[in-house]
Amino acid sequence: MPMSQQTLIGHASVLEKFSRWLDSGRLASTYLFAGPDGIGKYLTARHIARCLLCEQSPKRELTSCGSCSACLQVDAFSHPDLLEIHRPSDKNLIPVELLIGKGEMRMREGLCHDLSFRPFRGGYRIAIIDDADFLNQEGANCLLKTLEEPPGYALIFLISASEHRQLPTIRSRSQIVRFSPLSVDEVMQILEQQTFETPIPPAALKSLAMASAGSLQMAQRLSEEGAMEFRGELFAQLATLDPTDNEFYETAGSFVDNVGKDAPAKRDRLRVIAELGTQFFRQVMLKLGGHDSPCDTTMEKHVATCISRWSGDIETAVNCIERCVDFRGEIAANANQALLIECWLSDLGRIMRSESVAAT
Repeated sequence: MPMSQQTLIGHASVLEKFSRWLDSGRLASTYLFAGPDGIGKYLTARHIARCLLCEQSPKRELTSCGSCSACLQVDAFSHPDLLEIHRPSDKNLIPVELLIGKGEMRMREGLCHDLSFRPFRGGYRIAIIDDADFLNQEGANCLLKTLEEPPGYALIFLISASEHRQLPTIRSRSQIVRFSPLSVDEVMQILEQQTFETPIPPAALKSLAMASAGSLQMAQRLSEEGAMEFRGELFAQLATLDPTDNEFYETAGSFVDNVGKDAPAKRDRLRVIAELGTQFFRQVMLKLGGHDSPCDTTMEKHVATCISRWSGDIETAVNCIERCVDFRGEIAANANQALLIECWLSDLGRIMRSESVAAT
């Protein structure tokens, strides 16, 4: 997919930082881009890579011509000095083979090996590790060896939802760049540039932008049939402080099953549920702390109901958020779907009611 100006929406401050680092010659070897999913971290890394590899524009200005052979190769995912790895759609984790090769080729292929070669065309050899939260222990340790002694021409971007999901040793060797959620207007601006299978009227696009919590990815997920309705049902159920009442876990399971039998698609639906839970309790936490945060009327109504019944404190809301984060991690472990959802909802209820939660 060719790069476009929409890549930059909402992240001008990040690009300004990189411009200053380039201008002062203080560019680090490794950057950890941390922030919510679907807000443009990966696309911003690709934009920076294209600017640095462009054969026409001055690198310090962090712009690219978009027409030279280097820019065209970056857009076509074929530039020899831009290396990328992603978690395969059918895998729960990034296979370690993508980092260090497999079998007889172990340590003789993979991203860590390829990064050791000098640049073929420009002054940089750039690696982007998307889905860095899905590195297993072995993969993270293999990557750590590269981060400890990176080649002088190497520039590495790790894309993560939170720096705390990375090993402390990786965090300590990375320059952390935190990304903020997009504003409602920014999400709306990008959505208006999107092509949907079924055209969405402007009013509905506005509702998606309001419900997205600043994530384009979430807005796109909520545009799927039945997603906005389920969001309201989930928030209403959480507001009761008894999420398992009326066997709501079956309702959640049906929402997941509605995407069909494809396992990756079902895991994506589970992650949507986990993120919706995180959004809800983040809003509860902010309200308990006396802070206003933009949200739609559905979120506002159910958060107000939840707080009216709340007997805990801000720390209770933080514990709920942490349980949602744990739930997201459990999704990658291929646990039984029904049991996973029921345990998550049951634990949230006990946390909200200040009851003890059994160790898992």
